[in-house]
Amino acid sequence: MKKKILIALCVVTLFLIAGCTAGPNNVVNILEITKEPAGFWYGLWHGMISPIAFIISLFSDNVGMYEVYNNGGWYNFGFLLGVGGVFGGGMKGI
Repeated sequence: MKKKILIALCVVTLFLIAGCTAGPNNVVNILEITKEPAGFWYGLWHGMISPIAFIISLFSDNVGMYEVYNNGGWYNFGFLLGVGGVFGGGMKGI
């Protein structure tokens, strides 16, 4: 019984994380976009969920690993921190 509950909890968690992935990478006229570009916190989040987003992006054209409409350096910095945090930040070799 506990094993079924654990599996169900893992599946629900996976769906919740997948719902927060970066959007599709459509070519859009920048002047028509009304939302703000993704910043540091979105970059951090997208970096942390990048392994899951990568697997989903292999099977779906509507999911991207990286938000194209971002504010530049701060998004990239957050993305790298997120990826580094997930993969150990280079400290596994010590």
